[in-house]
Amino acid sequence: MIKDETTIQTSIKSMKDYLAPAVREMKPSGIRKFFDLVSNSKEDIISLGVGEPDFSTPWHVREAAVHSLERGRTKYTPNSGIPELREAIANYLYTSFKVKYEPSNEVLVTVGGSEAIDLALRSLITPGDEILIPEPCYISYSPITAISGGVPVGIETFAKDQFKLTEKALRDAITPKSKILILCYPSNPTGGIMTYEDWLPIAKVVEEHDLIVISDEIYAELTYGQKHVSFAAVPGMQDRTILVSGFSKAFAMTGWRMGYACGHRELISAMTKIHQYTVMCAPVMGQVAAHEALTNGLEEKDRMIESYNQRRRLVVKGFREVGLECHEPQGAFYAFPSIVATGLTSDEFAQRLLYESKVAAVPGDVFGLGGEGFLRCSYAYSVSQLNEALERIGNFLRKL
Repeated sequence: MIKDETTIQTSIKSMKDYLAPAVREMKPSGIRKFFDLVSNSKEDIISLGVGEPDFSTPWHVREAAVHSLERGRTKYTPNSGIPELREAIANYLYTSFKVKYEPSNEVLVTVGGSEAIDLALRSLITPGDEILIPEPCYISYSPITAISGGVPVGIETFAKDQFKLTEKALRDAITPKSKILILCYPSNPTGGIMTYEDWLPIAKVVEEHDLIVISDEIYAELTYGQKHVSFAAVPGMQDRTILVSGFSKAFAMTGWRMGYACGHRELISAMTKIHQYTVMCAPVMGQVAAHEALTNGLEEKDRMIESYNQRRRLVVKGFREVGLECHEPQGAFYAFPSIVATGLTSDEFAQRLLYESKVAAVPGDVFGLGGEGFLRCSYAYSVSQLNEALERIGNFLRKL
């Protein structure tokens, strides 16, 4: 006898019971929460919430992708990426940051930098391994660690140290289970950077405790006043480091989802195996565009960086003038002003600022330890938008 539909439905557990515990416990993205509020609103909201350049991808980069389509270049590529792009990435990293990789087996083209981070963690984590993560930081590191079976261990950094990772903080966080250190400098959300001198004691600890490093350098080109120093360029660190980067930020190519990972051939080989079984290869049109950006797009990149630098000065000065303490970011395109003086939590401040003054920014607490009491504001927007946002924030603070 066939059971009726009601009987069949009641025999099924709650769908949440089928989910993997790590996924069930994962919190939705705090950044996307505010992005969705803005997207679904018909009001005149100024958003400083999403880390996305307001520039369009340069025309010649788009044209290269269009031309590849017109020629019918629409098939799979090698798993690691088209050879000419891997060679261009290796040349670029050597010329710009003095780290040398073999294109044939030490460079992997990925679907954005996020896939590269995911592949690196899944390749390295044995369940129970502790993954050291300086915070405040990009929101994806801890969730990806958890779903890979690792244990995220936050290391708080502070505005008084310009949000740099210190040797003492790193040593205090290490246990016998520590295996990987994730770095993100220039930093999202703080704009903090690390100099060569800052890296030396960190490298010493990494070697002493036999750690592997995943260095997310997606904002490497976006520094102001001094050039980015790759952790892989510190003596003895290249073989211990998986360097992750991409084209989204410096080349205004967020929607193309083009990234890469470079490292020891055995690490890259392991990551490539997972890549083969998941996405196969990055889209060929995006790879062609990325190659064009690296080979012929460096001048546009420099012009965009100069524009960000002007906006950076405008925003930091503006926050200080309306009464919010704000350390000076030396990299990326975020300001991280303190809202402690208002007496509101980060989430309360962000919610009220959105609903009362129509300015969207991201509460600092979503970025982990040390983020409470701050607000992340992207300055990758037009000067007119930034000026209007600062005026609205000033009016909001006066009402408080």
